[in-house]
This record gives sequence, structure tokens and C-alpha cells, in this order.
Amino acid sequence: MRVLVTGASRGIGRAICLRLASQGAVVAACASAHAEELKAVVEEAARLGGRLLPLIGDLADAATPARLVQQAIASLGGLDAVVSNAGVSRPASLVNLELADWDYLLAVNVRAPWLLAKAAYPALLESGGSFVAVASMSGLQPYPGMGAYSPSKAAVLMLVRTLAQEWAGDGIRVNAVSPGLIHTSLTARIYADPATKAAREVLVPMHRIGAPDTDIAGIVAFLIGPDAGYISGQNILADGGLLDAVHGLIAGRPASER
Repeated sequence: MRVLVTGASRGIGRAICLRLASQGAVVAACASAHAEELKAVVEEAARLGGRLLPLIGDLADAATPARLVQQAIASLGGLDAVVSNAGVSRPASLVNLELADWDYLLAVNVRAPWLLAKAAYPALLESGGSFVAVASMSGLQPYPGMGAYSPSKAAVLMLVRTLAQEWAGDGIRVNAVSPGLIHTSLTARIYADPATKAAREVLVPMHRIGAPDTDIAGIVAFLIGPDAGYISGQNILADGGLLDAVHGLIAGRPASER
């Protein structure tokens, strides 16, 4: 299988690349920066018997998605799947969020997945492939104080559903996975504080923080694989039951008078 993965140098993207490489996929591993970290992922994949092609490009640049896709196709001989994983955040209340930060988040989190899909369409049409976007539980529920993050992830989920409908007749599947609280390099500083980590864990019904390799990468591998051949337009929420736990946090169980 020939796969393009963005945001490949760290966290969830790194875990996805290594999982796919261990399963025999050839992966175009794309990162906007962090060349040394991406090199380390390539080397680790090689130790697993896999092959990763490192590609660098800033997804905030509208020309980058198509360039990455074309480089991947030229090197891999086509594409069977695209995993749009790269994402950014800029914490701020919406009233205080700068216009440049809004534009940056929408460019990377929404425009880039769309442009990746658009550029990859001919190759995915030829292979009968699939497209997976990594969204977030924040696209299903608002995350106050995180600026445009929740709006951008909600847009990704609707992008996935729309693409799935438009491409269904072409034999191309489109799905999403929405991680909950996951331990990555981005959140490492948060979980380095035992009190903060414990406070978050107690909110999750499964009482633990998710891991990119064991809790997310396998979902992506499933969605782009043959076992998900009749699944399209879906979002898999991987949050340990967190979003559905809100009613359990409300004190008291009211009952009507007979």
C-alpha cells in the first residue's frame, strides 16, 4: 500500500507512519518542519522493515498540498491512501483571537486537507483508494479558549462527509478519526504535571490518557484497509468515553412525581 501522511514527524502522525510501515506500506511522510525528527521516524521505520519517503512542506502555503501529492505519486508510483493528520492550534478566546491566527488555523486545518484531497483525487480514483482526516473531539464539542480550533475541526468533519458523498460513486472512501485526550509531544508538558494529568484522567471514564500508537494509529490503519471497505463518511471518536460522560458529572437524579 502506498500512503501519504502529513504531520508525520511527531505524535499521532509519527505513530501512524510507524504502524503502516510495520504492516508493509510504503509511506510518503510529510512534515512542515522538524527535519531531524522526521529523519528519526524514517530510520525507525527502516528498523521495522518499512520504507518512508521524507517530504518537507509548509501546509499553510496553498501550493504545498499539491506539491507533496505529486512528489509522493512520482516516488511511489501512485497512491492508495492519504492521511491528512497535520493540525495546529492557537489558544485564545475568539474575541481576542488575531485575524492572522484565524487564517493560519483555517489554512492548515481545513484548506490543506481539502487541497490534499483535490490533488490526490486522480491517483485515488485510479487505485480505488481512501482518504482519512484526523479531526478532534473538539470538532464535536466546543473547546472555549482555543480560538478557531473547534470551528476548524468541525469544518474538517463536514469536509469528510461531503467528500464521501461526492466520491462514493468513484469507489473512493473518505472517513475521519477524532482523538480525545492523547499524550503527544504537543501535550507532554501538560501531562508532565502529575496533578494536571490526574485531573484529566478522572474525567475520562476509562481513567487514562490515550496513546498515539495503541489508541489512534490502528484506527487509521483499519480505515484505509480492506476491512473497512464498506465504510465511508464516518467519524470514529476515540476519547475513552469522555464526551458521553457529561450527564454522569451532574449531581442528582431527578424523578417526576407520580
